[in-house]
Formats: sequence, structure tokens, C-alpha cells
Amino acid sequence: MADDKQKAAETQPITLVEAVTQALSYELENNPEVVVFGQDIGANGGVFRATDGLQQRFGTDRVLDTPLAETMIAGIAVGMATQGLRPVAEFQFMGFIYPGLDHILSHAARMRNRTRGRLGCPIVYRAPYGGGIHAPEHHSESTEAMFAHIPGLRVVVPSSPARAYGLLLAAIRDPDPVLFLEPKRIYRAAKQPVPDNGEALPLDSAFVLREGSDLTLIAWGASVKETLAAAEQLSRQGIEAEVIDPATLKPLDIHSVIDSLEKTRRCVVVHEAARFGGLGAEIAAQIQEYAFDLLDAPVQRVTGYDTVMPYYQLENTYLPDVERILAGAHAALDYSRKPEREGGR
Repeated sequence: MADDKQKAAETQPITLVEAVTQALSYELENNPEVVVFGQDIGANGGVFRATDGLQQRFGTDRVLDTPLAETMIAGIAVGMATQGLRPVAEFQFMGFIYPGLDHILSHAARMRNRTRGRLGCPIVYRAPYGGGIHAPEHHSESTEAMFAHIPGLRVVVPSSPARAYGLLLAAIRDPDPVLFLEPKRIYRAAKQPVPDNGEALPLDSAFVLREGSDLTLIAWGASVKETLAAAEQLSRQGIEAEVIDPATLKPLDIHSVIDSLEKTRRCVVVHEAARFGGLGAEIAAQIQEYAFDLLDAPVQRVTGYDTVMPYYQLENTYLPDVERILAGAHAALDYSRKPEREGGR
């Protein structure tokens, strides 16, 4: 009877934020080196309740509340990691992470190189990120490209409960620092069964969420939802789009993208971050560098705008929606090279 109850619990559908809690609980239970800490993550269970119940279960030595001091949180994690622990440090919002940049960029990301391999820095820096919950300024940041630019730092973004669970396990077990960005717009948007079996998903590998032969759509985090919806609408028009979720934004699995382009020859990249300097530009650059001959049209980008996320009423206008993704898809599909002039001019 106990086994039946356990199996039922393992297959009970859960949300993305519950999958984060489940992964943290598994690692705290099975790895004594794991320590979780951040602002209000202990007694209150975090601002989004991602650590709810963990301090009560594992104690204040393993799940620690910190002062409101992001610089301290980032720096303590470096010290812990170099001395044999595996810290998981939470920032309440991505918009609050910037005071900790010096420790993340100058120390955590450089530790292996600085010590010529003698020391790793197995840290997971967690942060809810992105828009879609009508939060005030500084609560809706999507600056993943800034961190993806830093050598030595992985950047991972889950887009479903199962991927949140498996990728967070992999991030905690990785010997180097990982920035784990959790798209809060889909924290509770959907549920799926996620067995609590401790099985990690591979980092640095993209996920093909939908196969197709006419167009490649690339999206991550919360934008995956609208991208899949757009793919379904395209299918009803007789257009089969392949949907790829990179999941690990740095290092990027460009090989899976190129494999897809060998079939589709057209590509649209979707992200809610601002357009200029976003990850879509890097993906487009790598495509033209490594697979230019495969393209029948320029890579299209459907993104946020080059402005601060507008507050409340205009937020949904800022975020890429299904209609904008469809417009980008048709721009790629309708593109045709101009015919050569007579005489080759």
C-alpha cells in the first residue's frame, strides 16, 4: 500500500515551481553538500514559494535565510563552492541580481581558469525572470544575453515542469557555475507528471518539442508556450514547423539547430528580451556563419522591444504573442530571392 501511494505521488501532475521545489528537495535529501539560501527562502518559502517547506524539513543549517544583500549572497556562494559545498543561491527577481555581478562574473565564472583547474565553483544561482505577471519595474527583467556573454558561466532556462526538474538536478551536479533562470509567467501555467526519481536531463542539449519540415521556430522559457501555439496554427494552414527549445542558452546547441535547418531552410527566433543584442542575434549570427548555404530566407526575430518592460497595461503588448510569431513565420516563408538581372547584373 505504501509503494502504491509513493508511485501515485511520483506521477501526480505538478507545476513548474513545484518541480523546482521537488528537485531542490531531492538534492538536499541525497547530497549533504547541497545548501540552499537567499532572501525569505526559509521560513516564508520564497517570494514564489519555490522553497516552501524545505527549511522545516532539512533545518536551518541547510536552508538559510539571508539579509537583503545580493552582493553578499553571490559572494558567500563562491566561498562555499570553493570549500566543498554545492550552494544554491536564490535572487528574488532577476532584476535584483546586478549587485552580485562582480562575484558572479569576476570570481565564480573565472575560478576554474584562475586556479588552472585546481578549484571548481559548483554554484547554482537561481532567479525568477521575465514578464507576464504585471509586476513593477525591476521585476520583469529578461537580460539572459548579458550573462550568456560571460565565459565560464552556463545559462539555463526551463520551459516545462519536467525540464525544470531534470535541468535543475543537472545544474546542481555540474562542477561549474550555472545561472538557472525560472520564467515566472509559467510558474503555475500548466501541470505535468514529473517522477521524483533523481534523473537529470542533459545540459548543453536542445530539445525538439515538435517536428516539422517547413520552418524552424526557436524559443525558450515562457515564449515556448506561444511558439507551440503558433506552430499548431501553422499546421492548420498546411505548414509544419519544427519547434526547438535550446534550454541551455550558453553553451548553445547550434548543432540541433543546423540539423533542423537541413530540413526546413527557414528560421524564426522568438524571445521576450529586448531585440538589440539579444540571444536571437547570436543565434542568427551562428546560423549564417555555419549554415548560410542552407538558408532560403534571412533569419527572422520576434522579440521584445528596445525599451524597459512597460508596466501593467502595456506588458502584453511588449511580449511576443502568437500573432507576432505567425507574422515572423510568414515573413520567412514568403521571402524569395530577387531574380538575377539580365547579364548577371
